[in-house]
Amino acid sequence: MSTNTTTAKQLEVQRIAEILSKAIGQQRLRPGTRLVESQLVEALGANRNHVQVALQRLAMQRIVTIEPNRGAMVSQPTAKEAREVFIARRAIERAIVESITPDVMRTHRQRIISHMRNERVATASEDRRAIVRELSEFHLILGEICGNSVLSEILSNLMVRSSLIVALYQRNEVPSCQCDEHEAIINALEAGDTAQAAEIMLEHLDDLEGVLDLDDADTGEINLRQVLSDL
Repeated sequence: MSTNTTTAKQLEVQRIAEILSKAIGQQRLRPGTRLVESQLVEALGANRNHVQVALQRLAMQRIVTIEPNRGAMVSQPTAKEAREVFIARRAIERAIVESITPDVMRTHRQRIISHMRNERVATASEDRRAIVRELSEFHLILGEICGNSVLSEILSNLMVRSSLIVALYQRNEVPSCQCDEHEAIINALEAGDTAQAAEIMLEHLDDLEGVLDLDDADTGEINLRQVLSDL
């Protein structure tokens, strides 16, 4: 009986954590947003204890920050952490593409075609959430089909943290992850040229990091009078 109860609790905690991770990854919840337990209980139809455990799990993954007397909030990564996340993504995503064979690409061909169609529709629209969702999904799909669940799990966490980083540090409102680069990676993988696919992926991640304003001098305390004086 206790085993079933524990399993049910674990599944519910996982459900809550996945919903919050997805909302953060799609930038529905912005960095610094307070995550009020009572509101989460009502919105998710969940038990308060389960919500608390889910928030603690996300805090361990650096997606949520829990502070004494302030509660939980969506994390606000520092510029240093942003650089470290992209270093990790280069290592993980290189390993992912290097493990994907043409056979794997053929097996998942319809899923990939469908995704690329959705990606092109999203990038042609002005729906930022849809664009962020579809462009991020490309990376997650590669993680899922590569056959290595550990790499896939690590990437899932890094992608949510990347979304927070983009929300904080991107210089403009246009998501920089582009369909053409994704298409080039797919073509290389279908041709069995994993070295080329890895090279394109690394260049792609360099470009993504390159549009971020990661100047540590800008991450400290802001003088509002100075900032607003000429507006």
